[in-house]
Formats: sequence, C-alpha cells, structure tokens
Amino acid sequence: MAVSQVRPAPSRWRRLRSRVVAGAAFAAAFAWPAWAQPTFQVFDPDHTRFSFELRTRWGQKVAGVFPRYDGEVTTLADGRHQVRIRLATAAVQLGDSERYTRLARGERFFNAPLYPYIEFLSEPHAPDLVRTGGALRGKLTLHGVSRMETFVLSAPACARPGEDCDAIAQGSVSRYDYRLDGWQLALGDRVRFTMQVRLKPGVFKHHEAKPAESRSNEGRSNESRPADGRVPERKESFR
Repeated sequence: MAVSQVRPAPSRWRRLRSRVVAGAAFAAAFAWPAWAQPTFQVFDPDHTRFSFELRTRWGQKVAGVFPRYDGEVTTLADGRHQVRIRLATAAVQLGDSERYTRLARGERFFNAPLYPYIEFLSEPHAPDLVRTGGALRGKLTLHGVSRMETFVLSAPACARPGEDCDAIAQGSVSRYDYRLDGWQLALGDRVRFTMQVRLKPGVFKHHEAKPAESRSNEGRSNESRPADGRVPERKESFR
C-alpha cells in the first residue's frame, strides 16, 4: 500500500519572509510612477545661442544665427538624457544684412513659409556625456527631410557644463542631403551648426510643462508627455 508523502508546513520565518517580499513588490509597483517620472530643464535664453556657417566657393564665411528657438533636456525614467531643439527659420538672421537675411528665409534656401522649423531630437544617452564630451547622435529634420546626424559635444570648461558654463556641440551636414540646393554656384555644400546651451535653474516634471522663453519668443504651449518619458515631436509651440 502506497504511503502518501506529507510535505512539512512552512516555518513561521518562511511565511513571514514571503509576506515581506510580496508586500515590498506590491508597494514598489504603486510607488514607481511617483519617483520615475521624467523631468526636464529648459534653455536659459541669456546664455544660449544657435548659429550656423557656410562657405562661399571663394572661401568667404557666411554666418547666421537663430534667435528664436524652443527646446529642453529631459531626464528619462531610466536616468538617460534626451535633447530636443527646434529653431524657427522665419527668424534666421545673416549678420546685419537685410538682403541676405531675406534670401536665407526665402524659397531658395530655408523656405520658412513651407518649412518653418529645423528640429533635432537626440537619441537617449548617458548623463555623463555632457561632462566627458563625445558624439551626440539624433534625428535632424531640415527642409522637410529627416536624417540621423551626429554632433560632437566639446570637452567642458567647468565641472557643471550646461549650468556654470556653456555646453557646446558642433557638427556639419550636407545641405544637398536635405534638398537645400539653392545658390549652388555661390555656396559650398556643408552647413556647420554650433549649439551653445545653458539650462535655466529649476527642474520640472513632465506633466508640469513650463513655457521656454527665448530672446524673441514669449513662450510655448503646455503639453503632456507620453508615459515612457520620451520627448514628443511637437508640431506647434511657438507663439
């Protein structure tokens, strides 16, 4: 006759440990959204500058700036950072020349009425990148074309780049890759962008979006973020 085996009852300690583990898991499941919500910082308009440079076929430099912009650095739920930048092409300026500024905004170059923004959304990256320098890769949208590009963050001049000193990134792109092919006989192919950025003091949660001010922009609309914390590609935020 087969004798059934009786499994010994778990000890009091094992029961207590199981309850503690289950309780901790339950608490963590509900506490996670509170501490893991992405946060972001906006650019400081007094210390932030976006510029570009081209060369003529005769070696002369043509330089311009984007005085109207929008952007932020987001800290994602996993601790990585993501940069979003948007530049208004209708506000681009080429030195003190009204004629060249008008041509740059026109249909043969940036074509501001049809393509009002240049946008850059970086890939998520380690927060130490701004302190060590290195490649900042992301999607650049220019003249209606989106491509992956790499900008290079310079080694910083202080211990807290982006706060106590500028975080500087540079990179050049082919304007022909973006169908920006006006004045081919006069201008070279490469457009070199320079980004000098500092962040305003204060950190905001993703559901408490604050307007980012620039020198010629009073603010931007408040928008909620998706649950994963990635910076959305906004279609309209300038006023």
